[in-house]
Amino acid sequence: TEQYMDTIMTDPIHVVCTGCNAANRIPAVRLADHPACGKCHEPLFAGHPANLAENAFERQLQRSDIPVLVDFWADWCAPCRTMAPAYEQATSQLEPSVRVVKLDTERAQATSARLGIRSIPTLMLFRNGKEIARQAGAMSAADIVRWTRAHT
Repeated sequence: TEQYMDTIMTDPIHVVCTGCNAANRIPAVRLADHPACGKCHEPLFAGHPANLAENAFERQLQRSDIPVLVDFWADWCAPCRTMAPAYEQATSQLEPSVRVVKLDTERAQATSARLGIRSIPTLMLFRNGKEIARQAGAMSAADIVRWTRAHT
């Protein structure tokens, strides 16, 4: 983890825009400077989780050099709705070192099935396209931040 953080701070990294899906190359030391997408000029980190379509989710996993935290949820799920404000709060503490996104399991059934999502909400943390941690069940903002940081 320490070596990973040293590398990410000194090398340029790829950050995928949640608006247009363009991969942006950003000097790691400039992540906290509110970078904008080179293609659509929207902020790369908006301070709230991005709701992704299935194809955008795959691009985030494959092209992002920062960890990607995903909340698998559905609109009909009461615990998902209960956790949503906490997830929003956690985003402001985790960005820009972690990309924070949401994936609606009803709209992304193939991805949810492929990843073995059995209950929602489920948080998954990915690095370099690979799952590094998974946690099912609603969590508080502090628990989301603590859990994420423990695995990055």
